[in-house]
Amino acid sequence: MGYNFFKTKDVSNIFNIKLNEFKASLGTAICKGKNIPFADNDITYMLKLQHDRVSKKGLELEYDIYSRDDNKNQFIAGSNWRDAHYESTVCFNQSGIKRKVKKDGKAKYSDNHKTVLYETITDVVTGTHPDNDPFCCPNCGAISTVAGLNNGCSHCGTKFQMDDLFPKVTSYYFLDTPGMTKKEFLSGYLGSYIITLIAMFILCIILKKGIGYYIGVTIGSIFMAYILYAYFLLMKLIVGAISSAGKMGTAGSRRKFETRMKKISPEFSYEYFTSKTLSLIKTAVFSENERELLFYEGETLDPKIKDIIDMNFGGALGCESICEDGNFVTVVTKAYFDVLYASDDRIFFKKQVFSATLKRRTDIPVNFNFSMTKIACPSCGASFDATKNKICPYCGNKYEITTDDWALVELKYN
Repeated sequence: MGYNFFKTKDVSNIFNIKLNEFKASLGTAICKGKNIPFADNDITYMLKLQHDRVSKKGLELEYDIYSRDDNKNQFIAGSNWRDAHYESTVCFNQSGIKRKVKKDGKAKYSDNHKTVLYETITDVVTGTHPDNDPFCCPNCGAISTVAGLNNGCSHCGTKFQMDDLFPKVTSYYFLDTPGMTKKEFLSGYLGSYIITLIAMFILCIILKKGIGYYIGVTIGSIFMAYILYAYFLLMKLIVGAISSAGKMGTAGSRRKFETRMKKISPEFSYEYFTSKTLSLIKTAVFSENERELLFYEGETLDPKIKDIIDMNFGGALGCESICEDGNFVTVVTKAYFDVLYASDDRIFFKKQVFSATLKRRTDIPVNFNFSMTKIACPSCGASFDATKNKICPYCGNKYEITTDDWALVELKYN
């Protein structure tokens, strides 16, 4: 993604708490359909669609996110961008994912990925936080803080809609990494040492060597195991690089695209566009009928896409072409994903490339807090949920998504 890790720093405590609560709740949101705290409306909606997809297929999905390093609860702040009202920061934490898929109580698939979890948290630049303001529950009268009511009243359980509570997580993804923590390296090296030592002892027994050789082998295996383990890690890195060779063509996309888009909106960021593209693709993939989505203007998707039960960004998004026509810009992108399919009784993992074409107006600045779940009709001013309506239910006006955000006009996969 091009983040500058040499200028990183720990995120503030209030951000860190919310990032970790989001992380801890992500698995239950996908597997059990539970609410996830501090997620924006678009993430919440997409996770609901994913949960419905898994349930409809009669599957049980276990999704365990675990920390990989000693400082397991600390997120690091990476790149950030802002407009006049909001500031977004990409934060990351070394986390792993264990997935297990069951059907009729029988395990059908399992994997374990060592990853880095990226979460984008958006905060208000102007105005004040309502988190610590006192609020009286309208149902039971108990007094709490606004932040305390995020997951419902602790006294009566009443749930509240707090769409505008900041800071909130506006994007997330896991990125597989060849990097290792100190604990992981030592654990792997210990295994390599034990295997090497056993092999050398067996060789000494076959050659009928004396006790002196065994002492030498015990000491020599320390260095030999290190060399063999380092060689194994190098080969693993080379194989990974070869398998990811196709992503190299995306290297110049950031500079090319930002140069064009910053002329339209000076605060534009490639991270924002990447997050938006991934969100639109995943929402279209997990939707029951993508043609009903406000932001989707393409043809009916390939039926095989409806077999996808989980997908994660593969670490590369490239711009194939950028075309400006009047007040509109059309961008053809190539997005890499790691995809989990469930077809009949077969569940399998596959690296997939999606070709997504997006379009938006260029004469209107980017709104970093735009959400398709909360639309204000430009004709009558009424608010409505655009995930279920392309036409304003109050005045009948057709809402044009390209006025405020990107529209997905085509989605294909290889």
